[in-house]
Amino acid sequence: MAGKPANQHSGTDSAVPLDQRLSRGSLTMAWWGICSAMFYLVVGAALAMGFGTRNAIIGLLLSVVCYGAINALISRYAIASGLSVAQFSRRLFGRAGAALATLLFSATAIYYAAFEGSVMAVAFNHYASAISLEQAFLLVVVVYSVLLIFGHAMRWLDKLNGVLLPLYLLGLVAALLMAVDQYGYSSAWLELAPEGGAPAYGWWNCFTYFMGVWVLMMYTWDYARFGRPEDSDYHARVNFGMPFYAVAFLLNGLAGIFLAATIPTEGGVSEVSVVLSIVQLMGLWGLLFVWVTQTRINTGNFFLGATNLQALGASLGLGRVPYVVWAALTGLTVYLLMRFDVFSYILQALAWQSIFIVAWVAIALAHILAARGVPVADDASLPAFDTRGLLAWFGAAATGIVLLKAGDASLATFSAPATFVVAFAGYRLLCAGRRRAWSASTDSL
Repeated sequence: MAGKPANQHSGTDSAVPLDQRLSRGSLTMAWWGICSAMFYLVVGAALAMGFGTRNAIIGLLLSVVCYGAINALISRYAIASGLSVAQFSRRLFGRAGAALATLLFSATAIYYAAFEGSVMAVAFNHYASAISLEQAFLLVVVVYSVLLIFGHAMRWLDKLNGVLLPLYLLGLVAALLMAVDQYGYSSAWLELAPEGGAPAYGWWNCFTYFMGVWVLMMYTWDYARFGRPEDSDYHARVNFGMPFYAVAFLLNGLAGIFLAATIPTEGGVSEVSVVLSIVQLMGLWGLLFVWVTQTRINTGNFFLGATNLQALGASLGLGRVPYVVWAALTGLTVYLLMRFDVFSYILQALAWQSIFIVAWVAIALAHILAARGVPVADDASLPAFDTRGLLAWFGAAATGIVLLKAGDASLATFSAPATFVVAFAGYRLLCAGRRRAWSASTDSL
């Protein structure tokens, strides 16, 4: 992409120009790299074992509908405005207040990069023990992942994922067929349930679990801003809509449930146990499948971690620091997270961050619906801190965290939905006067 070198990847100073937008095919290939994380297979299996296969499938279906509907609205706005999450957040919380949203996005993408990178490293170490885990962390994961996001990253991601997509689909089908060939087929995977039977409302637990990864709404935003306005309907309905999540959540989830029920695993279901089972089942081809899935998702994680870290730096007066420095810093951070095994702390951090992210999504939707037909405000006219937006955000997040930490499992399942409702309603109420001002300014145009 052309433009100022320091900002060509993230557009930290301006919206993505129309002449730098991607074709629908290129953006589709770049975005669909997100659908192949091992996480989706493992979550489907874990939910089926914890709440029953039927409840897991209902939860997956509801999540497909919910994600598709929200991201259809988000993608249209991102395409129309060309703004990144960092830039749009300034309209919600002010120029300085938006830094927290950017930090949350960057940190979450980096955390996921560390998780998925660890899975790849463990697979390489398991297959080729001559490669130590530390070497795999550094060389197999971090160095090559950082190199992949150098240069014109978004244009490179579409080509990379265009090549890897058929390999991913073939690998998934091969894993299922080889599992049936070695262990036989049984319909028991459709009847998985915890001891004592599946809870009546287990589908609610499954649905609200997926609200914990609403950071994908932010992922959608930062990819969709590269779309062309004439392709807006396609991106809203297909690329970022329900068809994508039917593959990412439902297809992968069903495959994960079947594999977990068919292939014996030790120590319960986890990303590592599933990966090791696949490598053991398929040998070198299993390792290749893991490499394909993790490369596809982790290029996106590294790219978004680096671009939002760059945006954060720009908000702190470091706008002249080139993108390559932020990409290298992202790689170093991922390596340290994997090397020093801080995942027990990260899990707690992610639980709290997910509440703030759900609140951000609700406020973003409230703003988009309220500001329809209103020109996007220039950064120079924005305050440093927007107290109304920040009050709605922090008030909703506090509500969710209280429910999450109340010590009652039933209340905890309402933490994310309650956060969404409080954030959406709170922002609409606090910004009622602002909507009237927007309407007046629009009428005068």
